[in-house]
Amino acid sequence: MPPAAARLAALLSPARRVVVFTGAGVSTESGIPDFRSPGGVWSRMKPITYQQFMASEDMRREAWTRAFSGIARWTGSQPNAGHRAVTRLIAAGKVSSVITQNVDNLHQDAGAPADKVIELHGNASYATCLACRLRHELEALRPPFQERGEIPACRACGGVVKTAVVSFGQQMPPGVMERARDETLAADLFLVLGSSLTVYPAAGLPALAGEAGIPLAMVNRDPTPQDHLAHLVLREEIGPLMSEVVEALVVGLG
Repeated sequence: MPPAAARLAALLSPARRVVVFTGAGVSTESGIPDFRSPGGVWSRMKPITYQQFMASEDMRREAWTRAFSGIARWTGSQPNAGHRAVTRLIAAGKVSSVITQNVDNLHQDAGAPADKVIELHGNASYATCLACRLRHELEALRPPFQERGEIPACRACGGVVKTAVVSFGQQMPPGVMERARDETLAADLFLVLGSSLTVYPAAGLPALAGEAGIPLAMVNRDPTPQDHLAHLVLREEIGPLMSEVVEALVVGLG
């Protein structure tokens, strides 16, 4: 086993309640650019804030045009080896939860149980009514918008419908951060995969783990402001590294 994989496997081996925290870097191997990096979505178009979406029909129309065009590339990709490795760790009883900053649904697409995935920034693969919270599937909303120009409204209460992504200026869904904090403090290892740890309040979770004395491991392309808190920092490609680690652990558990 390569040295980096061996070091991470040694940390994971005794753990029984690992929390995996994922950022954009875990999905770049699926072809989804980090949305803040050159080539990412915010380098190509200005984000629409929650306040703009609510205040302007033109902004709502533009937001839905973007959603159905796929220009943000947040949906339509396939899980990669990193997502599949995390799913295998869940199935092996090693990972208690996945806390993700991503909105691409790839953890669930890779087989992670939905109740194990805590989505801090929402999910781009469906929409919700902002009044009654009813879920709406995008494929049901697409034809009326594209064929007749009808901006989506709730089929139950007529309220404003928006993709389930948490927009700039929008509060996180109720209880999400509380659950993420509870899971963090109950962990016996906190593993960061592909996050710059610069976006708050999400970036406060690894720090919370470190301050609580929970072992912290980081696998990132670039340095982060919290590397000094970590027991282990690796600059490796996530998919290949995690595949090596999980293969060794699963064989060992078997």
